[in-house]
Amino acid sequence: MAGLRRLAEVERRIREQKASLSGRPRSEVHRTETPSVDGIQTDEGGRIMFYRKVTVRKYERGLLFKDGDFIEFLDPGTYRYFGLGYVVERYDLSVAEFRHRLVDYFLENEREAVEKVIDVIETGTDEVAVIYLKERPAAVLGPAERALYWKGVVKVRVERFDLSEGIALSARLTKRLVIGINAQVIGVAAAAVYARIVPDGHVGLLYVDGELTETLAAGLHAFWNVSHSVAINMFDLRVKALEVQGQEILTKDKVALRINVTALYQYVDAAKAVRAVKDPLDQLYKEIQFGLRAAVGTRKLDTLLEDKTVIDRDIAEHLGERFAEIGLSVNSVGVKDIILPGDMKDLLGKVVEAEKAAQANVIRRREETNATRSLLNTAKVMESNGVALRLKELETLEKVTENVGNLSVVGGLDALLDGLVNIKQ
Repeated sequence: MAGLRRLAEVERRIREQKASLSGRPRSEVHRTETPSVDGIQTDEGGRIMFYRKVTVRKYERGLLFKDGDFIEFLDPGTYRYFGLGYVVERYDLSVAEFRHRLVDYFLENEREAVEKVIDVIETGTDEVAVIYLKERPAAVLGPAERALYWKGVVKVRVERFDLSEGIALSARLTKRLVIGINAQVIGVAAAAVYARIVPDGHVGLLYVDGELTETLAAGLHAFWNVSHSVAINMFDLRVKALEVQGQEILTKDKVALRINVTALYQYVDAAKAVRAVKDPLDQLYKEIQFGLRAAVGTRKLDTLLEDKTVIDRDIAEHLGERFAEIGLSVNSVGVKDIILPGDMKDLLGKVVEAEKAAQANVIRRREETNATRSLLNTAKVMESNGVALRLKELETLEKVTENVGNLSVVGGLDALLDGLVNIKQ
């Protein structure tokens, strides 16, 4: 009877222990062995003792706790523990990273035991580390960070980079972290690496913590973005057009014109341009307006209409030296359209019409004079030359006969010719 009472007491205590553990939060473990009785035996005094047996497999490691306190790390093997309150947390080593709620405690108080079974990776205040598992990037640690990985099944390799020596990634590492075909690899670098492609015909300006530090040529560029703020602004080096539309300007003789101008420009030194002017294109737009007003406002309408290129030349001279000094080249400036007011357009149309009518009248009178002078010269020749007169008679007769169906000649051809023209002997 006493033995049965002891056994009942043991079972009651086991149930209480299980109940007390059931409310604890689960940590990041692969498997937790809850207390259970695997066997009962008696000691030399006849007292009943119970024990539990735990097996840690070859691909596992264990953490032993007694009444909530950490005892030790368990290597593969079979263990037997007498008494209540023992808990074993087992980890599958195929999951290489070790996470636990008591990591800080382990590293502070059990560091020697930890380093026997776990690789502790820590970075300095100005250091970045890339962690490879089976030679594939798995994580990136920023400055003053740490990660723990089990020793054993998965090969862990660490590559460290000193940010004080530069934040640019090598071409090899950029290829691994930025343009790898594995989406998981790209995700690893997403938060730690800033990368952009500078297209052909462009230039990139690199800003680190708001300071312009470098000009980047075309290609892929990547930088550590963990302890600095990194940004790349790109500028197109090709020739581009800037349209300045609908500029209404008064000429010297108070005629309102609407003018459209096109300027062709390109960046020669983008870094110089952004340092000298807040917005180079806005500055160029305004300077074209100023040059246009100076060219048009100092001339009369007739002068502008006679030579439209004078506006182009004046604006080009106004822009050239100003923008060459700030790294922007203005290749050419041209007036696309000069739009007159409606009433001025009608008036100019009438002026042009009158000018053309007068020119046509002069041409007509000149041609009539030339024709009369030619006839007079012909008459003088025929007056002194009977053969020439006879040829003219034949020519006239030919023209007459072309329009006559039937012709009756009386007295012969000589009589006909004599009747047409009396030749002075």
